[in-house]
Amino acid sequence: MQGTMGTRAGYLCNCNAGYYGNPYTADGCLGSPQQQPQGLNPCTHPETNPCEYPKYCSDGQGDVWCDCPQGMSGDGRKKGRGCQKHFPIDIVLGVGLALVVTVTTTALCYYWSMKRREARRKRAELFRKNGGLLLQQRFSAITSQGKDSSAKIFSAEELKTATNNYSESRVLGRGGYGTVYKGVLPDETVVAVKKSRVFDESQVEQFVNEITILSQIDHPNVVKLLGCCLETQVPLLVYEFIPNGTLFQHIHNRSPPHSLTWEDTLRIAAETAEALAYLHSTSSIPIIHRDIKSSNILLDENFVAKISDFGASRSVPFDQTHVTTLIQGTIGYLDPEYFQSSMLTEKSDVYSFGVVLAELLTRQKPISVGRSEESCNLAMHVVILFTEGCLLQEIEPHILEEAGEEQLYAVAHLSVRCLNLSGQERPVMKEVASVLNKLRRSFAKEQTMRRKDEPVHKNNELVHEAIPISSLHCSEGSTQFSMEAEMIASSDSPR
Repeated sequence: MQGTMGTRAGYLCNCNAGYYGNPYTADGCLGSPQQQPQGLNPCTHPETNPCEYPKYCSDGQGDVWCDCPQGMSGDGRKKGRGCQKHFPIDIVLGVGLALVVTVTTTALCYYWSMKRREARRKRAELFRKNGGLLLQQRFSAITSQGKDSSAKIFSAEELKTATNNYSESRVLGRGGYGTVYKGVLPDETVVAVKKSRVFDESQVEQFVNEITILSQIDHPNVVKLLGCCLETQVPLLVYEFIPNGTLFQHIHNRSPPHSLTWEDTLRIAAETAEALAYLHSTSSIPIIHRDIKSSNILLDENFVAKISDFGASRSVPFDQTHVTTLIQGTIGYLDPEYFQSSMLTEKSDVYSFGVVLAELLTRQKPISVGRSEESCNLAMHVVILFTEGCLLQEIEPHILEEAGEEQLYAVAHLSVRCLNLSGQERPVMKEVASVLNKLRRSFAKEQTMRRKDEPVHKNNELVHEAIPISSLHCSEGSTQFSMEAEMIASSDSPR
């Protein structure tokens, strides 16, 4: 036992190295814990307990054992390695997995964020390149002038959603200028979205001008342009949806429940002519459609005609022609004069309309390999037959019976005038519309008389006594026609 003297009187006692116990009592210091006397438990005395965590001390047969609390490992001794905390394997795996998920999610979020940012940047670039800023200015100018323009600039995402990502099941039709899809806007409005094949970037300003003009067109027989999207590689046009298909389908794919009557034929022809007359002369700046054909005339739920597909249209100042570097149109409907000279006028639309009239009259396609080589073109075929007085051989019997020769001749005569190879000799669309409306009134009056059972047969007999029945049949001599039909067909012709 050792003692040390402090600064004051007294002793501080400790047991010698290798001994333990109470140094202030006799025989208080005992040997090492491994050699403690039998019956003494060193775990019960703090001074003799060798464990870092006393309550985990175990005494057994002269040996002292030290354990570590749960979640820790080591020998547990104060003078040994002690106890160190450790994580169970499941916790380690859980933390590792959570860390991997967090890092992966963060990386994916960053990737998609960058991708969306790049997509927005690209859309903004396309919007500028396609004339979006200029079109916004034009629309603002129209609104500030108090004019009505219901057209809207759609986002690419809006139209992608509306068309179910341009699903094949939404395709309404395909043509030379692109594909038309059926779309449904968030407000449940059904629209037609036209996706063109190509876009001439050098004509951006002209394209913007056309959109500005078309957005202001408000005519019951012209498909309404609802807006456009300029955030795509090729601009998209959004039109009102017309549910009953095209005139082409109703002429050439005839099937119940609706087959065109002669009354329908005259009305559709007159409505189309009125719409073209409006585009040529009534709208603020004349518009030449350039691709009038039966497949571009749509029929709504009431079978009202509406001109569509202005993809090839051009606006031309009054009293001017337009020289085009690219001839656009459809074979069979294309004006030969425009094709040869590249000089575009409203008379090119007149020629194409003449072909549509010939289709309605004969129910034949504009180009058919079923006819002879010199007659495969319907326009040429009708002109030749009319000149030879043989047109009735191409008219279906039920049409002849319903319409009568007088009406057929008047429409044929009008069609032939529209198909004149010289544009200057063709009538203007306003005159064409006027003639067709007179024919409608004349036919309606005749139908009313028939329904009232008035003696129209006698009148017909008088007419046919003066004018031979064979006026539209092939004959060697005469091609005489009814004076009434002649007057109707040419009443608006310039003298």
